[in-house]
Amino acid sequence: GGLAGDKRSRGIATPKMAGGRGRMRGGVGWEISLRQRPVPRVTFQAGDPYYISKRTREEWLTKWKMESPARVQPAAEFPSQPPVLEKQEMIPPPPPPPQQQQQQPTDPASPTVATTPEPGPMGAEEKSSPKTADTEPEYDEDGRGFGIGDLVWGKLRGFSWWPGRIVSWYMTGRSRAAEGTRWVMWFGDSKFSVVCVEKLMPLSCFSNAFHQPTYNKQPMYKKAIYEVLQAASSRAGKAFRSCPDSDDTDSSKSVEMLNKQMIEWAMTGFQPSGPKGLEPPEEERNPYKEVYQEMWVEPEAAYTPPPLKKPRKSSTEKPKAKDIIDERTRERLVYEVRQKTRSIEDICISCGSLTVSREHPLFAGGMCQGCKNCFLECAYQYDDDGYQSYCTICCGGREVLMCGNNNCCRCFCVECVDLLVGSGAAHAAIKEDPWNCFMCGPRPVYGLLQRRQDWPSRLQLFFANNHDQDFEPPKLYAPVMVENRKPIRVLSLFDGIATGLLVLRDLGIEVERYVASEVCEDSITVGLVRHQGRVMYVGDVRSVTRKHIQEWGPFDLVIGGSPCNDLSIVNPARKGLYEGTGRLFFEFYRLLHEARPKEGDDRPFFWLFENVVAMGVSDKRDISRFLECNPVMIDAKEVSAAHRARYFWGNLPGMNRPLTATSTDKLDLQDCLEHGRTAKFEKVRTITTRANSIKQGKDQHFPVFMSEKEDILWCTEMERVFGFPVHYTDVSNMSRLSRQRLLGRSWSVPVIRHLFAPLKDYFACV
Repeated sequence: GGLAGDKRSRGIATPKMAGGRGRMRGGVGWEISLRQRPVPRVTFQAGDPYYISKRTREEWLTKWKMESPARVQPAAEFPSQPPVLEKQEMIPPPPPPPQQQQQQPTDPASPTVATTPEPGPMGAEEKSSPKTADTEPEYDEDGRGFGIGDLVWGKLRGFSWWPGRIVSWYMTGRSRAAEGTRWVMWFGDSKFSVVCVEKLMPLSCFSNAFHQPTYNKQPMYKKAIYEVLQAASSRAGKAFRSCPDSDDTDSSKSVEMLNKQMIEWAMTGFQPSGPKGLEPPEEERNPYKEVYQEMWVEPEAAYTPPPLKKPRKSSTEKPKAKDIIDERTRERLVYEVRQKTRSIEDICISCGSLTVSREHPLFAGGMCQGCKNCFLECAYQYDDDGYQSYCTICCGGREVLMCGNNNCCRCFCVECVDLLVGSGAAHAAIKEDPWNCFMCGPRPVYGLLQRRQDWPSRLQLFFANNHDQDFEPPKLYAPVMVENRKPIRVLSLFDGIATGLLVLRDLGIEVERYVASEVCEDSITVGLVRHQGRVMYVGDVRSVTRKHIQEWGPFDLVIGGSPCNDLSIVNPARKGLYEGTGRLFFEFYRLLHEARPKEGDDRPFFWLFENVVAMGVSDKRDISRFLECNPVMIDAKEVSAAHRARYFWGNLPGMNRPLTATSTDKLDLQDCLEHGRTAKFEKVRTITTRANSIKQGKDQHFPVFMSEKEDILWCTEMERVFGFPVHYTDVSNMSRLSRQRLLGRSWSVPVIRHLFAPLKDYFACV
């Protein structure tokens, strides 16, 4: 299933291992070492949710009342502590190979083995004829605790521990859970999953399972914590100050205060009653009691009946593969691939789904739609150490192996390595120092992990052809005859340090007017000094009106890149497209609309909008819908000495043509350094406004040697990396950090030159 919460977060970390290649993420603090994932727009339980109709519920309640003498007995008490697991043998699917012990050590709060069998669909007779616990007990025959009504923490592969409630199979509309498993209804979205008992903990283990970073950034997780603690406080008789129920309750200060009080109570052991007070009352042990009626009411999303053309599936239909994702799906399918009974291209190598939508761009194997979206968001997301935030294969991973090649920034999780390469492969990689990953290693094949020969072009096409929306091609303008070309008039929004004007002048395009909206004083100073007053600064973009556009225009080119800090998934506190600085995109859209030529005016008009690649799929989709075109992904590493992947929307001619370096482009870091300094790397990772983004690798090396000592990049060297003239930002006695901030927010000059070059066929040159 897919959590509407922390879908790919890592667990608690352990110290770095021998060999220096394996590292547990989060060991130095979650806030600084882990870039949190965005909120995926998916449901918690994969597949269509199953609801109990009002009629069926009433039939069951009536039948239960008739069988009232045979009451359901309370289930066995669950243990106050989670089961302690050591290395357990995993039972592979038939035909059974020799049993192997689990190679991946885990922390006590993350059980190692997950054996969640796939329940079959309920038959009509089984669904309509519930039996009492006297004839067929539920959950208590295996003696492993976790009875109906218990409040628990549940763990699904790759997901955070999530609060839920043990429920009867009757509530799910499915068949009974197999021995050693339980049906769990998750708080927050009221979806169901079948989970093995090894992946369950009682709610009393709150301090071990609660994940503060996820709580800070995931509304669904916050809602789930609120709901489970409300239920727990009700059982324990603990009174908290209630708050009004409104549409914005989750974000109100009153709920935040209430949640904080309840979390503090839970962290201290649910005193004074303790774990005993969390046990469900006897009537809640009964799955058919009317006390559960409010839980059986269909959620708000299900109030509207489905269209007649798409009736709800019959419970007797065979469930599709995506309907139930159990804990061992990928292991079972990979085993079938090894036995040559299934092709690896038919399964998603990232998660094990059989609903493959496209090929994995880097390795042989398929990829489902959900993992495709994760890959789009995370492929160019890097931690402070410069390495990818998540596994190259599955975009998840709790413990990751980091490539020892200084020019490679890829990570692979232990789980994927052991599963696809072979048992013990991760342990062998940890001992190997330096370890070259599967993307830069000498061999193309490692077990089932087969590197595609044409992966660079596939990766480029993956980002070029990943669009869910189709738009009409932009209007094409014929080149203007030389004698009719005029100087260009530019409106630059969120101008920064006037990169657009610099590139236009470098290309020899005559600029009649360059109107720039910028609020950073340092950026304005650089533009005024370096372009000798050619830039007309107009202040905040929000203060520019239609009247201003008519007064300053008409414009031939509108460019801009709104602030990315509330869009980038690198920022765990991001607010998205519709809040914070994310809303400034709509200012670009507004002024672009105002600057467009009126109907009947066929003069060439061009525009360009830029933002980060590591944004949520839904935000990218919304931006594309407003701009009515899909973006082009361009990475500056092809024409400069730094990685810098960005999305560009626009109607410039040939935006999607191949990026080709010129003789003047400095492709290696060494070419950007001053005399007497030696580069330790060919290219540097993405330089941002953060001071430590200059450091490289998992060990945070400085990128330069000078006089047998490591050193950071000097400002003049950073300017060369971005393609700016030396000392371009050296104005107003600005500090090194201030200059780095300006460069970290700027565009890469060679990339903008590549995009602007076709404009020479439309406007006068000098």
